[in-house]
Amino acid sequence: MRRTSARRSDTAGGERLLILSAGVGAGHNSAAAAVEQACAARADIAEVQVLDVLQVSSPLYRALLGKGYFVLVEGLPWLVEWGYDISDPPFRRRGPIDPWTRANAVPVIDAIERFRPTAIVCTHFLPAQLLASLLLRGVIDARTAVVTTDYDFQGLWLTGAFHALFVAREEGRVALTALGLPPDRVAATGIPIAGQRDGAPARDADAPPMLLISAGATGGDYAVSVVRQTMHMRSAFTATIVCGRNDALRRRIEDLVAPAGDRYRVLGFTTEMPQLLRTADLFVGKPGGLSASECMAAGLPMVLVNPIPGQEVRNGDYLMEQGAAVRCNTAATIGWRIDEVLREPGRLQRMQAAAWSTGRPDAAADVLAGLLDGPSRPLVVTRAAQKTILAASEQRVVATDLTGPASLVRLVDSAAGSTVALLQAGELGHLQKRYATADGGLVLRRDRAPVALRWESRRLLRAMLSGDDALPVRVEELSASSPVLP
Repeated sequence: MRRTSARRSDTAGGERLLILSAGVGAGHNSAAAAVEQACAARADIAEVQVLDVLQVSSPLYRALLGKGYFVLVEGLPWLVEWGYDISDPPFRRRGPIDPWTRANAVPVIDAIERFRPTAIVCTHFLPAQLLASLLLRGVIDARTAVVTTDYDFQGLWLTGAFHALFVAREEGRVALTALGLPPDRVAATGIPIAGQRDGAPARDADAPPMLLISAGATGGDYAVSVVRQTMHMRSAFTATIVCGRNDALRRRIEDLVAPAGDRYRVLGFTTEMPQLLRTADLFVGKPGGLSASECMAAGLPMVLVNPIPGQEVRNGDYLMEQGAAVRCNTAATIGWRIDEVLREPGRLQRMQAAAWSTGRPDAAADVLAGLLDGPSRPLVVTRAAQKTILAASEQRVVATDLTGPASLVRLVDSAAGSTVALLQAGELGHLQKRYATADGGLVLRRDRAPVALRWESRRLLRAMLSGDDALPVRVEELSASSPVLP
């Protein structure tokens, strides 16, 4: 998937925005499309390009990441959950990009160089990791944003260099800042979704409740058991079943519901989902990050079935905490669970209100504002600081509790007031010896001295200076700065 669109006639005068995604499931590309759509409301964006990085990778790499993941989901879900948990701690992986991924990244780097973006948004962790490497090597100087697409933050999304990190909910922001990430670089915006709500949903209060049963974009077979269970329900209802691109599934369900007359409406892939979300009363399906966000923005509560271990289970936990969802743990109770929601007086209405209050329909616009109106210099997290953050996470302590050489300090751009580096206290001494001023300040400079800097310091300066010869900064200890926790 590659799309380029001009937003203004004088393209030389505005931002050139590149949106990088990866087609592992539909959610990451949907978030990318939502950000692209939100660009239309900004006069400062001249041109936009959307690129699915897997589409320019080798067929084998694309198949293993795109299709292999779902093979594991179906056949070895316990392995998917193990993989999620093992990669969850922040900065568990601190080394360079592996050679195979780097080789497959060459076409992406070529696309970046051809488009010459001034800003880049990543809706998948693969391009986010690549961009961190490019920032630290001085290959790009574009503002870069990492936009997560599930309600729970996973450590794979955290990289060593970025301009802005956007998470789905406040708890994720608090968790990251408690571990030492600067508050001015992490924001809780929600997950970008297409369109915005305009007034109340168009639901008919006099009609029987309408169920929207979704099999997902690819059409999961679990939808058959869901539909079969609804046929045993006692409550009055109608149902629209969306089978995605699985034509065999659509025909199978059409045969199944044929005896029920016009109670069921069966669709394949459809562009009507925004309208269906606004007219339905209850969604039945998987809690993918984008699906859940779209439901919440439409005030549509969810009955959760067949969640993928890891991120979708955690998405479901959050929605249930908000009172906007219930979960079916066995196929045999799906009909009973839906019936329970519909038959309890006022329960469906309370869940709809909870969904409505949970929704973040303006997330895409907030991401663009946070990136384009935010700091022009990247935040660099040194590998030593990454090690501290990982250790703090594993030891269940917050960054302000740390002391000694392994504790964290921030370098703050004295003019802009934005944090430009996070490093261990022990690393600070080397910079102070070289760049301290007579009044006790610190001015980082493009190094021309005969004695070479350490490798990590060179990476740090290359990214922070961004073409300037000098950068005055002040040092902030986390314990002495503003409180991490609200």
